[in-house]
Amino acid sequence: MAEVPADLEEVLKDAHLPALMTALVHMTGDPTWLREAWKPTYNPMERTDTGIPEATQAEIRKQAAAAIRAHLGGKPLALPSPDLAVLRRQMDFVAGAPIPEIYADFLLDELALAGTSSKDPKFDQPRVREAARKLKVLVIGAGMSGLLTGIRLAQAGVAFEIVDKNADVGGTWFENTYPGCRVDNSNHMYSYSFEPNHAWPQHFSPQPELLKYFQGIADKYDLRQKIRFETMVETLTWDDARGVWRAALKRKDGEVDIIEATAVVTAVGQLNRPRFPEIEGMGSFAGPAFHSAEWRHDVDLKGRRIAVIGTGASAYQFVPEIAPDVAKLTVFQRTPPWGLPVPHYHDDVPEGMKWVLEHVPFFDKWYRFWLFWMTTEGMLPMVKSDPAWNGSPDAVSAANAMLRETATAALQAQVADRPDLAAKVIPQYPIGGKRSVLDNGVWLTALKRDNVELVTDKVVRITPKGVVTADGVEHEVDVLIYGTGFQASNFLSFLKIKGRGGRDLHETWGGDARAYLGMTNPGFPNLFTIYGPNTNIVVNGSIIFFSECSVRYIMGCLKLLADTGSRAMEPKQAVFDTFNKAVDEANSGWAWGSPNVSSWYKNEFGRVSQNWPYGLIDYWRATLEPKADDFVLEREPEPVG
Repeated sequence: MAEVPADLEEVLKDAHLPALMTALVHMTGDPTWLREAWKPTYNPMERTDTGIPEATQAEIRKQAAAAIRAHLGGKPLALPSPDLAVLRRQMDFVAGAPIPEIYADFLLDELALAGTSSKDPKFDQPRVREAARKLKVLVIGAGMSGLLTGIRLAQAGVAFEIVDKNADVGGTWFENTYPGCRVDNSNHMYSYSFEPNHAWPQHFSPQPELLKYFQGIADKYDLRQKIRFETMVETLTWDDARGVWRAALKRKDGEVDIIEATAVVTAVGQLNRPRFPEIEGMGSFAGPAFHSAEWRHDVDLKGRRIAVIGTGASAYQFVPEIAPDVAKLTVFQRTPPWGLPVPHYHDDVPEGMKWVLEHVPFFDKWYRFWLFWMTTEGMLPMVKSDPAWNGSPDAVSAANAMLRETATAALQAQVADRPDLAAKVIPQYPIGGKRSVLDNGVWLTALKRDNVELVTDKVVRITPKGVVTADGVEHEVDVLIYGTGFQASNFLSFLKIKGRGGRDLHETWGGDARAYLGMTNPGFPNLFTIYGPNTNIVVNGSIIFFSECSVRYIMGCLKLLADTGSRAMEPKQAVFDTFNKAVDEANSGWAWGSPNVSSWYKNEFGRVSQNWPYGLIDYWRATLEPKADDFVLEREPEPVG
């Protein structure tokens, strides 16, 4: 039995009160916790979670403490599985607004109150399990998506092997070690739905904590024995005659192993190949020069003159970390990012909150649900383009303009004493047009330091001494750091893939990567991509949600192979074409699809190759299970004789 704190009512002050009241329905069986007068009112740009008077809050915590003590003392839950009407009331209450009917089954599945969800593999029939045991899957990548795939394959009884170029699991959280590196999605949602972590030290935890989480997952599910580390997959070749993929794996010692697999899942992410800008003189700088994704920890920055090119998400994190220690920091900015006010971005999770997450039944689920709703579909309407909008070109709708005003006011308040800086840091494009960052004031505080200069003149040349800008000034520095992002649109660029009839995937794409539901391509049987083309999200949620949906779909495809006795499947060309046409048309209706906005969301042809242009519910529904009619299924050949 958990030890109950003597000051439990004080502990509960750290809890998210609406989620606590919603959880109390399960403990007490009393739906009057959800009374209308206590329903919270939320603003997506603020963290205030209730308007209940303090005296009433104190009484609620007193009653909650009594219920929690009784339960932890042995009293069973009064209502572990409320009926649908009560669950709908709980959802509406914690969200602070009526949840549309179309979301009900989706959100109930995400809550997984009964301990199961649609994302659990269901290879229950003996015939299917027997067929599944004959499959072998190669998973490329041991980051968040690769580990998830391994877990689900193991649960389904499908043989698999994971290959990763790194020396350990974790993917981006293993590779990116720059100062200040952290997640920009709340950790209580940026974690597997079936593996919550109630001990996250911060609401947005730093890289070492994220790496520790995924390393712990690998250990818990005994995945390391299935992983080949420090190994690169160089080629994938489909054997038409035998219906298998042949993969060439290059080990650290240079030796190449050839293995075969029924199916291949690429789980390598989009943001893992550093992008360097095309600037004259690249490579001529005489001092240390490196990309933030390949941070040189052997280079001491203290007391030196540093140049940073780029002001994207990574620079937003590392510039405030290094600024106090350097002699001079010159930041070169092409376009300012939108900073969305999140005052608690660096805050610790209170100890009381951790205790409640761990010990109060269902609190963690309802808190995650609140985060999910408030930071996903609740934000999406604010970046939707209104065709009738005739206001400022720096917005795409009235709602977008209001969001812009709120964010602008927050930025202006921080630089009220520096009008020269205000003109440089307030963007002149719609929020959502480019990746936004979370702002708690540290970025602009760093830029206002006496030893920091923000330069907005175009960088035209790199010299042995430093950086030359369009005004002719040579900025002499000792160390050059590129915070210039990743080759996001160069999907699977490191991998040569030959599909049916020797068809080359990259030649087929012609630099414009596409996939059905972001996962499959005609002519490339049994090849599945996680976080593939058009599966990125801009303002609405955690990429882990997308990966869980994708893996559910991939497991459904493997089950379809087993169930139908097929050896191969690929999407029909018409299905593929119709899907991609719809995606392109839909992407034009969002801030990121605006023709006057350039960003890494778009590829070299100006097409939005990254983003999912619908709601999360739409991807959830589309990936519930594969439709056999969407695919060409190749049966096993009849035995001869």
